[in-house]
Amino acid sequence: MAKPVVPEEKRRRRRPTKGGTVLSERTIVETALRLLREHGSTGLSARRLGLALDCDPSTLYRYFRGMDELTLAIGDALIGEALRGWRPTGEWRADLHAIGLRIHAAYVAHPQAAQLTASRVTGRANELAADEAVLEVLRTAGFPLPDTVRIYHAFIDQTLAFAALDAAALALPRAAQRADDAMWRSTYARLPAETHPRIAEAASLLSSRMVTSAYPTALEMLLDSAAATLARVRA
Repeated sequence: MAKPVVPEEKRRRRRPTKGGTVLSERTIVETALRLLREHGSTGLSARRLGLALDCDPSTLYRYFRGMDELTLAIGDALIGEALRGWRPTGEWRADLHAIGLRIHAAYVAHPQAAQLTASRVTGRANELAADEAVLEVLRTAGFPLPDTVRIYHAFIDQTLAFAALDAAALALPRAAQRADDAMWRSTYARLPAETHPRIAEAASLLSSRMVTSAYPTALEMLLDSAAATLARVRA
């Protein structure tokens, strides 16, 4: 049976490591994010973390039961980064728009970490705060509970799905990124109208739009659908 994890203030090292680092959950998570950025998801291990923090890898298990719990903490830290500074305005659409863009931006700012965590459910404080905020915005706006849950489900999953998709593209080697972007100009833009009439007529627009994230557009479409639902409820 796994040993219980005691509160952080009781398990924090009293003395700095040899490198002068005072360990904490936040320090470990920030270091893990740096390792993910530098080495990708396969580069995150207790051994690498121990080397980076100048401590024995076993020390990390005073803070996390294992690497999976650390992964959940990383995901929760990304959500916390997204929520930092956000305050509700009372305008439900503007508030959801802001939350969605903030969460998406926080994940794609750490593409390797996003790939590792976007599909996970952390159950930790920042995730719970984000869920509570979205549900509160929808209920305060007047959405019935079933519609609230339906829209919340679509909103969260869409945001994280696009974050994972866009993060995967950003995590590719630079050469692969450039090759993918160039494909819209080199192949799609040169297809003849005789064989691919719809691609040919849209080629210039495709080459400019397909190299950017579709999340802002998808978010607006979801909010349009939610607004239509609210209009029906009020009618």
